[in-house]
Amino acid sequence: MSRRRVAVTGIGMVSPVGTTAAECWNACLAGRAAVAPIPDQWRRWSAYQSTVWAPLPAVDFAAAGIGPLEAMRLDRAVMLALVAAGEALADAGLEASLADAKRGIWRLAGIDDERAGVCMGSGGGGITTLIESQNSHLLTPILPLASRRTPASPDPASEALNTLLASLPKRFNPFSVSMIMPNAVSATLGIRYSLRGPNTTCALACAAGTAAVGQALRSIRGGDTDMVLCGGTEFVGDPFGSVFRAFDTAKTLASVVDRPETANRPFDRGRTGFLLAEGGAAVLICEEWEHARRRGARMYAEVVGYGESFDAHSMMIMEPSGRQLSRAIGLSLTDAGIAVGDVDYVNAHGTGTIINDDVESAVIEGLFGSRPLVSATKSLTGHCMGASGAIEAALTALSLRDQKVHGCVNLEDPVRPLNFARRSTDAGLTWAVSQSSAFGGHNAAVAMRRVEP
Repeated sequence: MSRRRVAVTGIGMVSPVGTTAAECWNACLAGRAAVAPIPDQWRRWSAYQSTVWAPLPAVDFAAAGIGPLEAMRLDRAVMLALVAAGEALADAGLEASLADAKRGIWRLAGIDDERAGVCMGSGGGGITTLIESQNSHLLTPILPLASRRTPASPDPASEALNTLLASLPKRFNPFSVSMIMPNAVSATLGIRYSLRGPNTTCALACAAGTAAVGQALRSIRGGDTDMVLCGGTEFVGDPFGSVFRAFDTAKTLASVVDRPETANRPFDRGRTGFLLAEGGAAVLICEEWEHARRRGARMYAEVVGYGESFDAHSMMIMEPSGRQLSRAIGLSLTDAGIAVGDVDYVNAHGTGTIINDDVESAVIEGLFGSRPLVSATKSLTGHCMGASGAIEAALTALSLRDQKVHGCVNLEDPVRPLNFARRSTDAGLTWAVSQSSAFGGHNAAVAMRRVEP
């Protein structure tokens, strides 16, 4: 019996370079990278080694059907996922009808809801809600005291404290527990669209989005589902820059040497660290091939293989030999039934950190030589953490559809003589790999194939 095939039939995306999949893809092809100074208000809390990040553009949550009351019950990472999911479903031609207006519940026409699942990844889950809840819990009791405090000459510390106190909600959010749960993203999407198949969460840090696509492949191929909403989401832009400070203190972020726009430079010898993104989300509709064909769905690409491995080395540093990353990529190719020489394009993890880029580039060279095109999406979007793998998988599918590869910006002196795309490049692509690594030692890789027109 032949294996069930899996197609990508819809894509939705929010990233620092756009609020739709088309905006993100066009920005990447144009080489428009996201980079900006960190918010001035963050400087009240700390002095930073890095002073740049990749903020999100304004997102119209109301247009996605998220009203003020619902926004109070949802972490921003969940809201970004809802935006991306709505776009992906519409893009896949799956019509949603309102089943319960009061609860905001929708049903998808022509879909067996018990054979439609959700698998979403996130690195931090509701981390910003956790930070805000902690502040509210600890500081609310001192609000009356602070209101009576009127120093004759306000100092920076007093001004910072007043800013913090003014930001606190009027009451503690009773939905905090459900907002910070790691499974909140997958559960919310399942509830929103009445999807009653397997509902799972991948918490593999920066490899979470890639792993979610891989798990969707396994679920559909194994016969448990006919369709899976999969991808990743993250939001780390809390008002006080807490997450940014953590990475900055760990000395992992890109420093600004001369021009801020050149700070983010994956695979360049002059790299100094990664550019933290405020957040992002990508949702891919993965669908069993015949299921998609019967309803006349457009297919971006075929997901053909998945591989996963674990370094067992360090919580923060890649295993120097790169053996397990190489094994994850190899497993995805074996699963796909293709040889290393077949691969035309590699969308690399490419963080811009010293060790990662050294190890990953050596792995790519060792596996593929200099034949396939290589690019790093993070050079454009910054590092979207748990969403990054899903964003990269979505862009890989778009590369296969459009036969184009976006470039690596700020790549002037490559660490290795790989076939890097320096700018948007037309290419004849049949097979592609998107790979991710993560804190903790997780490695994941997804292999895709072009769908012939």
